[in-house]
Amino acid sequence: MSGVSPTPQQLHNIKAHLDLVLLALEALTGLGSEAMLAAAESLQLSELLSDRVNLWRLRQASPLRKGQGRKKLDVDEARALVLVSCHLAAQHRDTIRQAVGRLEQALEQGHPPHRAAILGNYLDAFTNAYQERMEGDQSSTPDQLGPLALKLLVDLLFCSGQGGSRKLWGTLLDRSMLEQQG
Repeated sequence: MSGVSPTPQQLHNIKAHLDLVLLALEALTGLGSEAMLAAAESLQLSELLSDRVNLWRLRQASPLRKGQGRKKLDVDEARALVLVSCHLAAQHRDTIRQAVGRLEQALEQGHPPHRAAILGNYLDAFTNAYQERMEGDQSSTPDQLGPLALKLLVDLLFCSGQGGSRKLWGTLLDRSMLEQQG
């Protein structure tokens, strides 16, 4: 991953997007905190992601979360979450590829993506989790959240491949700079 350190404002934006990437991964694969902690252990990141409470606090650092905690995500913790996200995405690459393939097929045929079983299940799970966990978005409809969920699905495909953590970190930095400017 790049040696570039984000500014505090960029880190604020990175926290939000990282949580959304993990939310998308959970919605598609059904993974939970135990899988994330196991990935952290296998990547020798247990010092940064030691237990469920620590992981919850890091995820609650997202500015999008309901009742966001006071925990600030530091650069090392953000990088650890990137590594865990990409490790888990790589483990579930076949599922991610299948979902993206169905998305491409639906778009080519002019069909709504939610009609493909894997995408419908993913979109429902993502929407439900987003509405349950994110601040002020009880009124967000599946139509409003669908494009975000599908964009995150494509992001997961890039995360699952060779150099995924470098790509994700670069994307997070780029997006955070754009958000900071805009």
